[in-house]
Amino acid sequence: MRGVVGFNCNQKQIRKSLVMIAMALALAGCANGRQDRVLGGALIGGGTGALIGGLAGQTAGAAVAGGLIGAAAGAIIADAMRPGWCYYWRHHRRHYVRC
Repeated sequence: MRGVVGFNCNQKQIRKSLVMIAMALALAGCANGRQDRVLGGALIGGGTGALIGGLAGQTAGAAVAGGLIGAAAGAIIADAMRPGWCYYWRHHRRHYVRC
């Protein structure tokens, strides 16, 4: 069987790829809501930071630095924005309560 881009693919390679994809999807479901939210925030922040860092610095190092800073900021912000939680200020401290 001839692949779309000119690579020779056989049934064994295709089956192996499908098994690997299925295993990755099965393991991706092993997180709770908070971990999913933090991971999503880190991915979005990291991608955005890498894009902005790369465009601003015109080097790969700037893109890596922007990605790392963006990932950390995205994870922190996503964790702080918990759904179902509200906060109020009292005595110069933030208190969380269920909404």
